[in-house]
This record gives sequence, C-alpha cells and structure tokens, in this order.
Amino acid sequence: MSSELHVDVSAGVAVLTLNRPAQQNALTPALSAELGAALRRCDTEDAIRAVVLTGTPPAFCAGADLSNRVGDVSGTIDPPPWRVRKPVIAAVNGHAVGIGLALALQCDLRYMARDAVYGLNQVRRAVMADGYAHWTLPRLVGMAHAADIMLTGRTFDGEEAKAMGLANNCLHASEVLPTALAVAQDIAGGSAPLPVALSKRLLWEGLGMTPEAVGQLEAELNTYVVKSVDGGEGMAAFRDRRQPRWTGSISSDWPAWGDPATAERPGLD
Repeated sequence: MSSELHVDVSAGVAVLTLNRPAQQNALTPALSAELGAALRRCDTEDAIRAVVLTGTPPAFCAGADLSNRVGDVSGTIDPPPWRVRKPVIAAVNGHAVGIGLALALQCDLRYMARDAVYGLNQVRRAVMADGYAHWTLPRLVGMAHAADIMLTGRTFDGEEAKAMGLANNCLHASEVLPTALAVAQDIAGGSAPLPVALSKRLLWEGLGMTPEAVGQLEAELNTYVVKSVDGGEGMAAFRDRRQPRWTGSISSDWPAWGDPATAERPGLD
C-alpha cells in the first residue's frame, strides 16, 4: 500500500489508517481504491479476525478531496466495510464530514472523538450524500434523526452522536483508537470467527427481511455452525472448562447464503 494508506496486521487485527494528515485524510480516487483493496484482503485472509479503520490525526476523514481536480470521489468503497466478513470498527479520532462520516457509517461499530465535528453536509454544496448514507443512517439513528442530519446538512459533536445511537461511545480523541483496538483484540481473541461473520451479515441484511425469514435463517445457520470444526471445539472447551482454540476458516467454511461473490440471499443449500 502507498504512504497514503497504512496497513498493519498484528495478532489477528488489521489496522487501516488513512494517512493524508495535511489534507485531513480527505479521500481521493486512488486512496478509495487502495482502501477497497485492503478491505478485500481483510475479507479473504483468515488470519485477520477484526479490522480497525482510522485516520492519522488530527482528523478521521474530512470528506472528498476537491482540490486540484483529483477526479470524482465516491464514498462507495468496493467492498464496503459492511460486506467484509470480519467486524470493522471505525476509530473516528477526529473530524468526519461528508464521505468521511458516510465511511464510518458503513462500519459495524463506531468509537468517536467527543469534540470533533461530524456531519453529512453535501446538501449545502448542492449535491447529495452518498456512500450508502441514505441506507445506513436511518438504520442506525431512525428516520427522524436521519432526516435532521441529511436535510439540514448541519454538524454535530460526539456527545450528540452517542445520544442519537450513531456512536457506540464518545471519548477524548486520544482514547478513541486504543478503545477500538481493545474491542478488536477482544473479538479476535475470544469470539469464534464463523458465527461472528454470519451474525454480522445477518444483522446488516436482516432489517430488510421478515421476522419469519430471520428466524428461519438463525435456525439454519446455527445448525450449520454447530457442525463446523469450531462448533465442536466450542462445546469441548465448555465441557473441559478451558479457553477455546479456534481453527475454523471463514473462507473455506462460508455457506452458500450471503456468498460475497454471488450475494445470495436467504436459503441455505
């Protein structure tokens, strides 16, 4: 990866750091493509169990880089964080506006700096928010808050983000990354990879399903997971009163449902 995207993998956790501090980590087409490639790696490598996405201080991501005609910048990263089969945690350690905030909304968990500035302010520039923001934001904060944020284009701080349910927690900027890393390390060291990956996929897709479809998938996926190598290990560890040793492979054990290549929907083969 280039110097504009730092990728560090250690003890099952990949840390992806947007590194354009002089431009407050504003996205360019090249940086967006690199981020997509890094996320694709995180999805396919079994050694990576959790992902932390952050920015070099003082910002997380100030949106699209509109200087020097760098080209059209979209917040639609390929793959988006919500399609990656590992938990993706946004360590929003500074300002995140426009595409920058949309990117954080695509992640599974968000830890946000208390005093930073957040907003989807595109309507104030006569354009619309993108990066799945019209899909992610109302799911996270409800229609009333989403309409307030998107139609006014106003900004808000970390305390309000937490009050709305957008942030899992708001902290001092210096505490954001350590907190996100601690959560990622806990997931990487404690949770079985396949059930975590399937729970993530069902959480994102389940909101568009009927309760009956979700219940059926829960039952089918649990039956599938129990038969996996880690399903047996989980029961053995519980019986022997020891910590489990997970050896399963998401890449090899992934069921037909939710296949990242075919985007198959409910129904296990």
